[in-house]
Amino acid sequence: MTIEVRVPTLGESVTEATVATWFKKPGDAVAVDEMLCELETDKVTVEVPSPAAGKLGDIIAAEGETVGVDALLATIAESGQAGAEETSERPAQTAAQPAESSAAEPAASVDVMVPTLGESVTEATVSTWFKKVGDTVAQDEMLCELETDKVSVEVPAPAAGILAEIVAAEGSTVEANGKLAVISGSAGAAASAPAAAASAPAPASAPSGAAGGKDVANAPSAEKAMAEAGLSADQVTGTGRDGRIMKEDVQRAVSAAASAPAPSATAPAPRAPVAAEDAGREERVKMTRLRQTIAKRLKDAQNTAAILTTYNEVDMGAVMDLRSEYKDLFEKKHGVRLGFMSFFTKACCHALREVPEVNAEIDGTEIVYKNFVHMGIAAGTPQGLVVPVIRDADQKSFATLEKEIAEKGRRARDGKLTMAEMQGGTFTISNGGVYGSLMSSPILNPPQSGILGMHKIQDRPMVINGEIKIRPMMYLALSYDHRIVDGKGAVTFLVRVKEALEDPRRLLMDL
Repeated sequence: MTIEVRVPTLGESVTEATVATWFKKPGDAVAVDEMLCELETDKVTVEVPSPAAGKLGDIIAAEGETVGVDALLATIAESGQAGAEETSERPAQTAAQPAESSAAEPAASVDVMVPTLGESVTEATVSTWFKKVGDTVAQDEMLCELETDKVSVEVPAPAAGILAEIVAAEGSTVEANGKLAVISGSAGAAASAPAAAASAPAPASAPSGAAGGKDVANAPSAEKAMAEAGLSADQVTGTGRDGRIMKEDVQRAVSAAASAPAPSATAPAPRAPVAAEDAGREERVKMTRLRQTIAKRLKDAQNTAAILTTYNEVDMGAVMDLRSEYKDLFEKKHGVRLGFMSFFTKACCHALREVPEVNAEIDGTEIVYKNFVHMGIAAGTPQGLVVPVIRDADQKSFATLEKEIAEKGRRARDGKLTMAEMQGGTFTISNGGVYGSLMSSPILNPPQSGILGMHKIQDRPMVINGEIKIRPMMYLALSYDHRIVDGKGAVTFLVRVKEALEDPRRLLMDL
């Protein structure tokens, strides 16, 4: 027996509705009173329950169609009839083909889960899938790459088999320990997976307002209302099923925006209108999570700390002569090249001992002084700026510093740094000179109170003992939190760094 699913009474004076969402597809098993679809009228949203248990047959009214009261929406084959039809179609399959029956049993499958992302990291964005549904995968073969606020995490296959299902598509946000995909271990899955993918109906393109983490699209009238009001989906709180945004939600958001106070001076200004002839030549690219975090942290630093920058210049001749004299011997003994960063790290550690407030941080109404130096070395990567930390840098030799700086810089560019390697820094060095910067004002890396900016080494005429000489000079910039570091301390710090670099012997004698 076939049961018809029809449009229920919609309310006084309401004669039609729009099919907003189907929660089931043809062939799905349904229980009595289980929600089949959602209809949307001008005033309310109506959920249509299943009148009987069985299997959903044909869907007569697809999503987006307008239907009248009592119109036919779909059909349901009752469970008893469905079972009888299946039995008549396969009268003696179990007895005649026992091997096929056992082969048809579901194969064991393995869920691919989000790995541990690091301390305090609760979610990530799926950036790239290296495999597609139906592909054969080997154990530990990379399936996809996740992007967190700071690092990229590659997800290996937990077992060999066929990638049967991708649960989290590219661009979606997943929580820690969330489900990413399903791997089937069946030998016959290689043939069935592509066939299933080919026979499955192509999904309708999701409306632009559909949230990335939801399975249900927003109501069509809500999409229209948001477009008219100039609102995006993330500005509206949905009250429909699974967080679906309804028309009345948009109306509430518009009313709230109208009654809200004027934005503060720190709020981002609305984008200026774009000429029609230029609109087609623009390209919109969603900011990566790393770039969003960089933007937020730098703006927070500007809004919170009283940032001031003081400058000095250093004659790099002594360091350059020392490197030229010992670089071959240094590399032969330690297996790493002698660069400039170890000199600057040592010089900063030396200066921080004399001016400890530059190595401190503010915690409420208290100042936390650090009796150690965890040196952050800013590194530019294709994804954005990251700051790996060299722990206890004040206790390490030139060779150890060079090895760690080189190794962490390489892993930063490859996106292999862990969260732990970028946490806990007490002071930061940023080298804009590698890109040709002559002078800049670096921004603090919260909650730190100081950051040193290195720049390009450039030959300049300098007056030395009454004579003009050409010297390799570099501008130094110290940005500091004036709430905790006074001008005297900042200038003293820079002078000590300058003295140590212009006469590296002072580092050996702790002068």
